[in-house]
Amino acid sequence: MLASPLSSLLSSLLLSQALAPEPSPDAEPPGLLSRLTVEGGVDVYYARNFNRPSDGASFLPGTGTTAKRDNEVSINLASLGVSLAAAPVGFKVLLGFGTGIEVLHQAEPEGAAIGPGAWRHLQQATVSYVTGPLTLEAGVYPSHIGLESFQSQLNWTYTRSWMGELSPYYQSGLKGTWAFNDAWSAQLHVLNGWQTMGENNRGKALGTQVAYAGHRLSAAFNTFVGEEGDGGLRLFADAVATWTVTRAFSLAATADVGRQARSGQDAAPWYAAGLNARVQLAEPVALAARVEAYRDLDGVISGASQTLAGGTLTLEVKPAEHLVLKLEARHDTSTADVFTARATGVDGAPTFEDSETLAVLGAVAWF
Repeated sequence: MLASPLSSLLSSLLLSQALAPEPSPDAEPPGLLSRLTVEGGVDVYYARNFNRPSDGASFLPGTGTTAKRDNEVSINLASLGVSLAAAPVGFKVLLGFGTGIEVLHQAEPEGAAIGPGAWRHLQQATVSYVTGPLTLEAGVYPSHIGLESFQSQLNWTYTRSWMGELSPYYQSGLKGTWAFNDAWSAQLHVLNGWQTMGENNRGKALGTQVAYAGHRLSAAFNTFVGEEGDGGLRLFADAVATWTVTRAFSLAATADVGRQARSGQDAAPWYAAGLNARVQLAEPVALAARVEAYRDLDGVISGASQTLAGGTLTLEVKPAEHLVLKLEARHDTSTADVFTARATGVDGAPTFEDSETLAVLGAVAWF
């Protein structure tokens, strides 16, 4: 029986390691410049909302980190950053500009030296330390919750799901990650709060994650526990799974459930689920679809008592390694009138409808 290419490669690597000289205890870590990485990108879009919203804004107030503005060619996110790989100490700073970053920080608490204006251009700023299987990271970093990333090129669709928009994209605190092996890992987070850099109460929050990353199946179970809102305890759980069915076809599923305690009232629950599919039609072309439902019984998360439902279809073309184009159609409905309409009231204030339909063309280039 002939050896496979993989087994031959592994045998060669093991032999080379056996013959290699032992590293000196006094050997210096990799040079500073070899650990330094500069990154950046520009995400440009044109979106057409068929409601023709009178205020020019799509989605719910406080949401819309992609394609927020109607009938404009606009910058969703222009980012620039630098990072130093931990050996054992590292850092990362990533700045952002555009409509997406403006929406991202709208819920930051106001106060001395804090607020949306203080952090408006910051995506990430962390210091990290690695020792064996343990990685410690402190500062402002991407959230452990959810399927989608804040950066458009990393997602199957261009616009984000309601589950993504209504849960944290970033968090501020301390994160510890323990890698049990190549597949299993766990995280513990001590956080200021639910997508806040500034603190809005005297309590701290805890987050956890247990994750599995296999060859075809990846899954994570995430939690958040902390005082939010008017000081009540928020409990939240999030499950994410991605399955590579074939080389050309993949599925992803997400499910959320949360509960917010309230002073003098019953606790407010919410829950959501979404299913995503992606098929690679040809080497540079892919098609993705998403369906989801989000039930916010008391409006503590979305701002209105409602059930949101949405469907998205995205055609992706990747003409070059670091360039992706996405043409997308999206339709959202709600059991409440929450989407801005074309008409205005007698006082000039916007009126609202129970649905909206968008057509979006996005282009993202990065390095």
